[in-house]
Amino acid sequence: MEEQAKQSVLTFYCDRIHQNGWEEIILRDEATGFKATIIPSAGAILNKLEVPHNGKIINIIEGFKDAEDWKNNFTPAFSGAKLSPFVCRLNNSTYSWEGQQYTTGKFFMNGHAIHGLLYDVQHEIAIAEASAFMCECKFLYRYKGTDPGYPFAFDMNIRYRLEGGCRLTIITTVHNRSGRTIPMSDGWHPYFKLGETIDTASLQINARKQVEFNDTLVPTGKLIRNKKWFKGSPLKDVVLDNSFVLDMEEPMPHCTLSDEQLGLELYIYPDRAYPYLQVYTPDHRKSIAIENLSSPPDSFNNKMGLIELGPEDSQAFQTRYRIAKIEKKEEKKGFWAKLFN
Repeated sequence: MEEQAKQSVLTFYCDRIHQNGWEEIILRDEATGFKATIIPSAGAILNKLEVPHNGKIINIIEGFKDAEDWKNNFTPAFSGAKLSPFVCRLNNSTYSWEGQQYTTGKFFMNGHAIHGLLYDVQHEIAIAEASAFMCECKFLYRYKGTDPGYPFAFDMNIRYRLEGGCRLTIITTVHNRSGRTIPMSDGWHPYFKLGETIDTASLQINARKQVEFNDTLVPTGKLIRNKKWFKGSPLKDVVLDNSFVLDMEEPMPHCTLSDEQLGLELYIYPDRAYPYLQVYTPDHRKSIAIENLSSPPDSFNNKMGLIELGPEDSQAFQTRYRIAKIEKKEEKKGFWAKLFN
């Protein structure tokens, strides 16, 4: 009887489904209808993050409808990509490490390598399971140092954990297998959408500084003051492709994307391993890239936030997303009226 009672309250599930030309791992909470869909064969991207709202299912991720769509349209937007072992741009695709010069990259823009080497690799499924309190999946990729411009072997684990309260935590762990100290940075490149356009949304970031870029969007090594987003500001007609320095001493969440017209908010909670936030508004303005980064672009050259990972050492990076309904002003007023009457 006790075992039956435990089973009756289980609301978390982890499904492995072959559909749309690839295998999808679906984490779901039946109590809330909150679901996350991850694609192991497409760089372990988060392809959907769905929540019921006003009688509809809202997917807040700009993803891909199937494997063919991903194959044809993944670049140059890199929606959802894992950024490793370097993030964003690498100036002229070249860097020096321990007295030797390397040139690396898989995709190039204006002569710069962008978004690392692992954004499209097949990941091994290590765990896909559910319990009474959460559901999760874990993926493994072993990079063997095959790119001559980055000949440093490392293992990468990615864990997605879906919990109550419409929360999704993503933990990346990198383990150095090269036998020597290696340069490393890590990040994610998701595109979020709430309403039909980001012009109805507002953005708040716990940052008062941003990284100064040159005209090719490569950091100059300097920081500049920008407090506009600290208190929050509308995104209407705003164009962004900037790297912000998070004030990790401020209370979390460190970033909030809100759409009062839709009535939903996205809260982002990066840990101290992700002290930078890259924000990019695409021309179509249907979504916004909000990228948790361990360093700003070109860290292999400018050394800003660069991780020097020793032999057999590991580094973990964590961020959490939470979706919540926006409480309308009249609802708040009604609450206080009831409280004091």
